Amino acid sequence: MISHGKDIKVFCGNANQPLAAEICQMMGTKLGESEVKSFADGEVSVSLYETVRGSDVFVVQSTCKPVNDNLMELLVMIDALRRASAGRITAVIPYFGYARQDRKAKARDPISAKLVANMITAAGADRVLTMDLHASQIQGFFDIPVDNLLGNPVFVDYYAKKFGDKCEDMMVVSPDVGSVARARAFAQKLHMQLAIVDKRRQKANQCEVMNVIGDVKGKDCILFDDMVDTAGSLCNAAKAIVEVGGANKVYACASHGVLSGPAIDRLESSNIEELALLDTIPAHPEAVRARIKYLSVASMFSEAIERTYQEVSISKLFR
Repeated sequence: MISHGKDIKVFCGNANQPLAAEICQMMGTKLGESEVKSFADGEVSVSLYETVRGSDVFVVQSTCKPVNDNLMELLVMIDALRRASAGRITAVIPYFGYARQDRKAKARDPISAKLVANMITAAGADRVLTMDLHASQIQGFFDIPVDNLLGNPVFVDYYAKKFGDKCEDMMVVSPDVGSVARARAFAQKLHMQLAIVDKRRQKANQCEVMNVIGDVKGKDCILFDDMVDTAGSLCNAAKAIVEVGGANKVYACASHGVLSGPAIDRLESSNIEELALLDTIPAHPEAVRARIKYLSVASMFSEAIERTYQEVSISKLFR
């Protein structure tokens, strides 16, 4: 008998219910019966309608917008499960909010990612399962095991099927210097060359000058990033590789589609042919207008959950 839980149970908050339902469908199980709502004053209320005593419980909850509400739902659900004597609790966080606040950028800054890690641990989580953390070192902020899945294989499969043999004549482009490592790993799997967009401000109050490092002239390119928030950097990079580098067509992909503020309008008016996003964050209602295609990560998370329960290595999922 597996010591940490007699069976698997999957629950979810309100952040990404379609993904949780799809994960359960692939695992051949049903979503746990629960209700997560708010009292009149905004406080989170959680009710569990089935026993979890001795079970290996997985709580699927992205901490996306509204970030603080979804984070609080996750913490209260973990506490409810702990007090209901769950055998083990794993916080499944497809998109980990606050990940960009991972260091002190200036004096007296908080390190909010560490604070959130402490809160999840203090609430009673035994493990964390997430995907494409903005900074990999956030795994070290937790005092419990963290499995950081990579969305890279999903994109590799998608573009290999979409472009086939044409892949070898295409270029992967990193939209900034900070994303070079993940873009290089992606390019190697598709046997593509790598280019980098380098942006710099020459003087104060002057707009950024974009330089393209690498020969993209006449080629179809794929911009590869970890998240799209307001889409400013992505759209500017797409413009640069066409106007400065002379690229032919521009496609883009990113793990997390935060899509805040003017993102949809910027993408609609950009020269990006298609933006592929993972469904770690629910689909934006105006995704079609911005030429956005969502790829499912349910199969990857369902396999990771089953392997975690069975105490089997999940390193297969990184290849």
